[in-house]
Amino acid sequence: MDSEPKKEYRKIIHVDMDAFYASIEQRDNPLYRGKPIVVGGSPEGRGVVATASYEARKFGLHSAMSSKRALQLCPEVIFIRPRFNVYKEVSVKLREIFSRYTDLIEPLSLDEAYLDVTHDKQNIGSAIEIAKQIRQTIKDELNLTASAGVSVNKFVAKIASDMQKPDGLTFIAPSKVESFIENLPVEKFFGVGKVTAEKMKKMNLFTGADLKKLTEHEMVQRFGKVGRFYYNIVRGIDERSVQPERETKSIGAEDTFLHDLSDIEELNAELDRIAQTTYNRLQKYNLKGRTLTLKIKFSDFKQITRSQSFSNPIWELEKIQEISRTLLISAGLEGKKVRLLGVTLSNFKERVIEIKKHDKTGQLRLFDD
Repeated sequence: MDSEPKKEYRKIIHVDMDAFYASIEQRDNPLYRGKPIVVGGSPEGRGVVATASYEARKFGLHSAMSSKRALQLCPEVIFIRPRFNVYKEVSVKLREIFSRYTDLIEPLSLDEAYLDVTHDKQNIGSAIEIAKQIRQTIKDELNLTASAGVSVNKFVAKIASDMQKPDGLTFIAPSKVESFIENLPVEKFFGVGKVTAEKMKKMNLFTGADLKKLTEHEMVQRFGKVGRFYYNIVRGIDERSVQPERETKSIGAEDTFLHDLSDIEELNAELDRIAQTTYNRLQKYNLKGRTLTLKIKFSDFKQITRSQSFSNPIWELEKIQEISRTLLISAGLEGKKVRLLGVTLSNFKERVIEIKKHDKTGQLRLFDD
């Protein structure tokens, strides 16, 4: 009797740079090495931490924290303005290193990506060995460190890459995937934020093993469509492929002001500036959108959006500014103070030329871990 054919598993690597922005700054300036540094906005305004060096993280500093709070926790911290042009250059070099092993690369941001090395270019065969070589090459050529997770699907590989940071490599074997997920706290699951995690815990669902007790119907009933994803993932099932080209769905820009604004002239001036940035990004990616969305965040952190769609695509700067101003007036801001404005174009039906879509949204991700 013939034995059953051996199951073939995908070989997925998730590479995540360690404190990317801060590590580049420490690499390029010896004065910053070994010291707590933060890349981000100034604590004198409404700055936030984009990333903190590992020396700073010992004091509890982390991305998305206000710069003022960071200074309170670590008075000796050094604040550094971001150099996004440098980070982009390093990111391009990272992609080139990845491409030596596979063309199936899905960038998630400047500093992390999925790689499918099931069939690698160099016929190495071992995903663990490829991950080792990539990490060593990053050290040798870029003088930076990266952590990597290796497994049979994207979900597990991404979680694994965070397990031995910094400068770590974690492999979750096919036979260990299901037990690994069963022991995983619910807040580690993809798409589970603080609110959903609290909701789960109130239902006495604390780990993957607890989620696994629910039927698919119960999952959907309690968590909506994403419940199907949870149902599959706790059983180690994640069929999402590594996608080298991601469709650009929106491009925009936003800004948080140093002081809350209420004067319409000031708001319009800021709006024109943000619209200009959005226009520049549209030009860069040769895109025209049919839907413009205005985002408004008030001083009490409440947020609203106003959108308008058109039959013909929008791309002219004057048009973007005009529509943005009209939507701002329609929002009824009398007596309200505005903390943030944002302008986004979406519904792309027309391109001037075909483009690569590696940047996800056209917006640079602010936070880096």
